[in-house]
Amino acid sequence: MRKSLFTIIAGVALHVAGFGQNQFQVLTERPNEKSYKGIISREILMADSSFKWMNYARNFAGDKNAVEGLKKNKDSIQLLVFMGTWCEDSQDIIPKFYSLTDAAGFSQDKITLIGVDRKKTTLSHLTEALGIVNVPTIMVMKNGKEVGRVVEYGKQGMFDRELGEIINSVGSVSH
Repeated sequence: MRKSLFTIIAGVALHVAGFGQNQFQVLTERPNEKSYKGIISREILMADSSFKWMNYARNFAGDKNAVEGLKKNKDSIQLLVFMGTWCEDSQDIIPKFYSLTDAAGFSQDKITLIGVDRKKTTLSHLTEALGIVNVPTIMVMKNGKEVGRVVEYGKQGMFDRELGEIINSVGSVSH
């Protein structure tokens, strides 16, 4: 599974790099609702007036341990994020997630954002291959291997604290 996970992630990265742009579909699954399915970006969401919620978390400070963990591990981890543009939890968490990464100076190049449809599927069957059941799901990757994930608000209802715990444990994960 670990080798196949690395292969999937590498394939996605090469796919994006090969095209040099976002690869997604725009769907209308419900009246007056736009959904993005595939590899998207923060910039794409912020440029689309349908997603005004992307601007709601500008003052979110987030968990200090998460910010420090992101700073400390900025060269050794990648974040793979699955979200639904239609999903209220994603609309709440994703802007806060970006405020957290901004506060840490975490490179946007190390974040891959993937939109899912209401059936929680995406292009190239990534959700099925990676066991994504709920969104948002933030996966912390090191050397192509998953070291942990936060699903929705996390086990204690604070996604940023749980993300910080995972990231801060990366130093103790064997290579």
